[in-house]
Amino acid sequence: MRVLRYLHKFRSMEVFGMNTEKYQRAYFLPPQMSYDWVKKDYIDKAPIWCSVDLRDGNQALIEPMSLEQKVEFFKMLVKIGFKEIEVGFPAASETEYKFLRTLIERKLIPDDVTVQVLTQAREHIIKKTFEAIDGAPNAIVHVYNSTSVAQREQVFKKSKEQIKQIAVAGAKLLKELAKDVKGNIRFEYSPESFHGTEVEYAVEVCNAVLDVWQPKADAKAIINIPTTVENAMPHVFASQAEYVSKNLKYRENVVLSLHPHNDRGTGVATAELGVLAGADRIEGTLFGNGERTGNMDIVTMAMNLHSHGVDSKLDFSNMQKIKDTYERLTQMEVSMRQPYAGELVFTAFSGSHQDAISKGMSYREEKNEKYWTVPYLPIDPKDVGRTYDSDVIRINSQSGKGGVAYVLKQNFGLMIPDKMREEVGYLMKGVSDHAHAELSPDDMLEIFRKNYKNIDKKFDIPECHFTQVEGGIKAEVTIEENGQKQIVEALGNGRLNAVSKAIRKHYDIVYHLAEYEEHSLSRNSNAQAMCYVGITDENDNLTWGVGTDEDIIKASIHALVNAVNKKFFQ
Repeated sequence: MRVLRYLHKFRSMEVFGMNTEKYQRAYFLPPQMSYDWVKKDYIDKAPIWCSVDLRDGNQALIEPMSLEQKVEFFKMLVKIGFKEIEVGFPAASETEYKFLRTLIERKLIPDDVTVQVLTQAREHIIKKTFEAIDGAPNAIVHVYNSTSVAQREQVFKKSKEQIKQIAVAGAKLLKELAKDVKGNIRFEYSPESFHGTEVEYAVEVCNAVLDVWQPKADAKAIINIPTTVENAMPHVFASQAEYVSKNLKYRENVVLSLHPHNDRGTGVATAELGVLAGADRIEGTLFGNGERTGNMDIVTMAMNLHSHGVDSKLDFSNMQKIKDTYERLTQMEVSMRQPYAGELVFTAFSGSHQDAISKGMSYREEKNEKYWTVPYLPIDPKDVGRTYDSDVIRINSQSGKGGVAYVLKQNFGLMIPDKMREEVGYLMKGVSDHAHAELSPDDMLEIFRKNYKNIDKKFDIPECHFTQVEGGIKAEVTIEENGQKQIVEALGNGRLNAVSKAIRKHYDIVYHLAEYEEHSLSRNSNAQAMCYVGITDENDNLTWGVGTDEDIIKASIHALVNAVNKKFFQ
């Protein structure tokens, strides 16, 4: 009965819906605010990158990777260019331990790559960790303990001093055990849950750890500031990071690292502003994989640097292969809108966007532009292994004439006349709209051919003979209809004009040759000529036909025949 009364009381207090009254800002501002980072508008060099895919990323997977999958992922990270790679928490499980030993015993760690391992500041866990790294050519032992108010009060029930001493004891044990381990060992410390820790207290704990390690120029320590659960706007974290950077002891011998998560969706912004604020190093994952909403996405941040002309020191030139490997090994899916890597991130369906891109690409080619300035494309898609024809401009019911013309030109060499583009654009839009589907380049070519080149004909002209006479060109035109052939003569001011007059004479129809354009479909000696002919009726309605042949005259006649058949006999 007492329980029921309690539940009734609780329900009576409950506010249904989005109750904001139970929340408050949970971060702490530094005792002295500093905004030097605001004066910088870009990052001028790449930070030290540390991939935590194989630890933070892997532990977040529904089905963690197998040993061999981890080995393959490690090799991919090395190939991308990572020089520091966190490989796990070897004391946490036999699987983690075995993976690290496999890397060491198979000699899979390049001499210029450092593996990083994570450990809590607990004696037996630290000792197990050192057993695991024995023989690694270069290793970072990353020790941490939680320092936040919530963790101190709710979980550990310890004072500030007691929490600090846990960190100090862990630091001492690392320094002692490192003496007996083969290989180059470096130390890293994180005040976990920094987001909920008084900033000056976090610095106090970090400095106590540094006093133990006594870092030197040839033996730098790493202090890592994690947004374990992101809870502040990026500019707040930047000011926090700047305070840490300016108040750490031995600063010239300390690498200040950041480990942002993405709970507020601002992991990349937090990392970028943190670097402006003094951070030297960034821990993150490919495509932001990690617990909850994930870790900071290194791919995005690195490519952001690339877009500013800064060498990221990471190679994402074959983004599709990296993406495919990542998806296969992690069973995670990279979003179609994932920056720089998603299927659609360079794609324009909108007609106005397609037109701007098409014109921008033409301008770049004509002017031989040094810098990338093409509208709607933040980087050259080719930098990450994408192509203009299949990745950039794609055609559906929202597309415009410029995009359609661009795809036909890029894929098939068809340079649609300006006055023809609108008609062709609406043709493609209509087909796409009716089918409720995107059109592939091959689909578009087939539609184009069906409507302008390979149309159903009432008549054809298989043969023509021309003679230069006084007053122009005399044409003997063979008109074939229903298997019957008839020769019609006409005089014109040119070959195509003479053929046109023969057609008008034979069928007693009225039209005018209004438009004519031609181009080669290739640059070799056997190139096909492509001709576009437009005819107008008495009301100036324009009808197009297209023809191809190795002979330019034959190609133009084919185009005229198609235009007339389309206008008068379909």
